[in-house]
Amino acid sequence: MIDETINPWKTIKSEVKYDNPWIKITEHQTVNADGGDGIYGVVHYKNIAIGIIPLDEDNNTWLVGQYRYPLQQYSWEICEGGGLHNVDILDSARRELLEELGIKAKHWTNIMNMHLSNSVSDEKGVIYVAKELSYYNPEPEEGEVLQIKKLPFAEVYQMVMDGEITDSLTVAGILKTKLLIDKGII
Repeated sequence: MIDETINPWKTIKSEVKYDNPWIKITEHQTVNADGGDGIYGVVHYKNIAIGIIPLDEDNNTWLVGQYRYPLQQYSWEICEGGGLHNVDILDSARRELLEELGIKAKHWTNIMNMHLSNSVSDEKGVIYVAKELSYYNPEPEEGEVLQIKKLPFAEVYQMVMDGEITDSLTVAGILKTKLLIDKGII
């Protein structure tokens, strides 16, 4: 039986290979779990990934569309952004919802905490459902060119099921929200 509390990896040497305001990449020379020599590259994220699913009284929600440079393609997603580790996550979520969609919410429910790609990164994600909405003008960050569309939640769920939406926070958040709606929790 494996003791899950013991790290079987040993780090021999670590070297930062790249560092910018958003990520740091470190190469680790290791002894791997089997006892052999290994190498491991780890991407450290300097922000927490935050996703917000606003739901109005008619179960409509909003998607944000933008071109995603790493994928070289357009992507429809829930409202998303980053929050600094030393700032309250809910405060960051509130800021992001107002920036991207021009929405404020009275009721917030944390529905999920997740690791987004734990084989190569330490990126953490948090997803909220926001309700009891009021509407203002969006104020996107400089450099963001966003499209916004309001859709019935059921249609967004079907887009996820049909593979039209592939963003991990969106897929996980929409699937979890569907389960919570079906159980009458949200």
